[in-house]
Amino acid sequence: MTAPASGAEERVRGFGSRLAQVIDERGSLCVGIDPHSYLLADWGLHDDASGVREFGLRVVEAATGRAGIVKPQVAFFERFGAAGYAALEEVLAAARSAGLLVIADVKRGDLGSSVAAYGQAWLTPGAPLEADAMTVSAFQGVGSLRDPISLAAASGKGLFVLAATSNPEAADIQTSRHPVSGRSVARAIIDGVMETNAAIGHEAGPIGVVLGATLDLPAFGIDTTKPNEPALPVLAPGFGHQGARLDDARDIYGELAGMLVISESRSILSAGPDALAATIDARATEVRSALV
Repeated sequence: MTAPASGAEERVRGFGSRLAQVIDERGSLCVGIDPHSYLLADWGLHDDASGVREFGLRVVEAATGRAGIVKPQVAFFERFGAAGYAALEEVLAAARSAGLLVIADVKRGDLGSSVAAYGQAWLTPGAPLEADAMTVSAFQGVGSLRDPISLAAASGKGLFVLAATSNPEAADIQTSRHPVSGRSVARAIIDGVMETNAAIGHEAGPIGVVLGATLDLPAFGIDTTKPNEPALPVLAPGFGHQGARLDDARDIYGELAGMLVISESRSILSAGPDALAATIDARATEVRSALV
């Protein structure tokens, strides 16, 4: 748990309030920027750094004014090494310049100075890879993320901590329960995040969690019936291509739906470059209607 923000930290507008404003003004849809090799081919682009750059910039252009959040999957850029990272830097800068909230899907997790450096890479204002938030792993415990959490709170950035993910291999670990407290691993992560947000002291927490929409969340020990204070941001993959239905979003997440970020990539990107803007526009409208 981190100490409450004070001094200069209090003058920084928190990520939670920024996210809440984006959701209020432009809705909860988060457009993934995932340049799979097959999508690059379908779009008539080369499977190289120039291709992922063009792909990313086209998604940013199509999302601007139609959605409020984008989420580049960094692995698809990273596979091209330094040239891929240079392309990603351009995409990140273009998205933030367009007023989009950017979640870097990096899933970093480590200890001490190593995880601190990951946070500095993605959350430092003015850094080449600056994003508004990043995804992180807390396999070593939420406390291992102390330094990125402190940086996020001080600079108006956010984190989304993996808690309950939709890949079937994760269930055995994430549903495992502590022999004394009875809490599941997923529940323990959420509790740690909520305690951290409460200590930071913002109305809406800068630290959120990732909860897959295809899961039976109560089976993971997650109570969706209780209000969360401060409000807990939830990044929700699983809609669209993975099969979760927008109409079920409120039933799936219950009281967690207030700060829900609905992430979709392939179901939107497969529309192709010519139909991309219209597809984002239509899906953003559907997401808003589903969460009214």
